[in-house]
Amino acid sequence: MMKHIIFDVGMVLADFSWERLFGRLGIQGSDFERVADATVRSAVWGDYDRSLLKDEEILNRFIANDPEEEKYIRLFWENIKDSISCFPYADTWVKSLREKGYGCYVLSNYPRRTYELTKEKLTFEKHMNGLLYSFQVQQIKPEPEIFQTLLTRFGLAAQECVFMDDNLKNVEAAKKLGIHAILFTTKEEASQKLCGLGV
Repeated sequence: MMKHIIFDVGMVLADFSWERLFGRLGIQGSDFERVADATVRSAVWGDYDRSLLKDEEILNRFIANDPEEEKYIRLFWENIKDSISCFPYADTWVKSLREKGYGCYVLSNYPRRTYELTKEKLTFEKHMNGLLYSFQVQQIKPEPEIFQTLLTRFGLAAQECVFMDDNLKNVEAAKKLGIHAILFTTKEEASQKLCGLGV
């Protein structure tokens, strides 16, 4: 029996539209690909999510990935808060699940700096039973440790939880720990899959 719903944030409850931000900032063509490879598509992004390093060190590592793109990398860094916006359905969806008696939790890779810049946008937080962001524990999905931290911290039984994430690796990691998991594409499809699990 499902008792708890665990949500990823980016592309599940909130839009992380770095591509559109690049466009608004005039980062196009080959610059678009190079800046993406130096930042959001680089291994350094995992370090940013983990938030063990100082912000300046992370920025310097992004720049070191492609020094010729420093101007655009800095521009993205300075405007990163504009890449996040809460989906219109987020609050009502979480609130409706809470009203039905389900526990609702966040488990998300989210860098400390970005969180501080965007936390006021994450209005769904007030409806949650608990929140666990990667920057708080220096662990990131799909590492099993962060899932275990969530279960332990909030006293959850894996078999009573369903986890939703848009990243297949994260979904598979949850399943290996006995957590029911849904690969998120749309809210409508996820709702149907939740129904199939008895939610």
